[in-house]
Amino acid sequence: MEAVKRNEVYDNAKKWILEAGATIREKIQDPLEVDFKSSPNDLVTTMDKETEKYFVEKIKDLYSDHLILSEEGFGDQVDSLEGTVWIIDPIDGTMNFVQQGRNFAISIGIYHEGVGEIGLIYNVMDDVLYSAKRGEGAYKNGEVLPDLPEHVDFNKAMIGLNHFWLCENRIVDEKVMQKLVRAVRGTRTYGSAALEFAYIAEGIMDGYITMKLSPWDIAGGMVIVNEVGGVTSTVLGEDINMVDSNSILVSHPSIRDTIINDYIKKGKK
Repeated sequence: MEAVKRNEVYDNAKKWILEAGATIREKIQDPLEVDFKSSPNDLVTTMDKETEKYFVEKIKDLYSDHLILSEEGFGDQVDSLEGTVWIIDPIDGTMNFVQQGRNFAISIGIYHEGVGEIGLIYNVMDDVLYSAKRGEGAYKNGEVLPDLPEHVDFNKAMIGLNHFWLCENRIVDEKVMQKLVRAVRGTRTYGSAALEFAYIAEGIMDGYITMKLSPWDIAGGMVIVNEVGGVTSTVLGEDINMVDSNSILVSHPSIRDTIINDYIKKGKK
């Protein structure tokens, strides 16, 4: 993507994500219609749908040749990242949105010919925007985020964990994962993958492990984390398929191999 074009796309995406967030804040106390998709815990609300429709309309109006891969189905059928593809989660952390009214985010990743060019994660209720353009650094509310430190001691690491590894059909044995929990300094679960990525980019978390996420959960965060020196792969260290679901390990590079080799692979079922 040419620099001038990318700057224009970034400026519009930033404007739209802030506008969408303002609308959500204005309506946060309004009655919600809550439904579920794959299970009673996989929630979707009228706000998810309205927010996604807003982005689709804005994008298609200005960039009719761009494709949209989005959670609620108002985008396009996307089978590859050829051309320019917007990957959007209108509300990442819908359960938090419904039950807490906070701890959720809007996530946008814009990819061109398979390369992540723009990442935006908006913590709506705290009015905090994490952003990045490839090769130009990452920012929090316009202030540059420093590169991650050269090294993180594994036993001093703070790791985000999605607890699906405790469920049936898990990828790794729960006893091995329990050893990981005991080995690090602490673990946290925020309920929003986008925010977990943002916190790693900010340097207040050192890693995040989850057994299944969709492209819209991670697309914006991967661009932002890359800009500060973080790394993202599947939990087995494989490349991410950006048009399908994946297990995810995003972390400081100095602890990545320890997590994969000493815990994930040893506990692989």
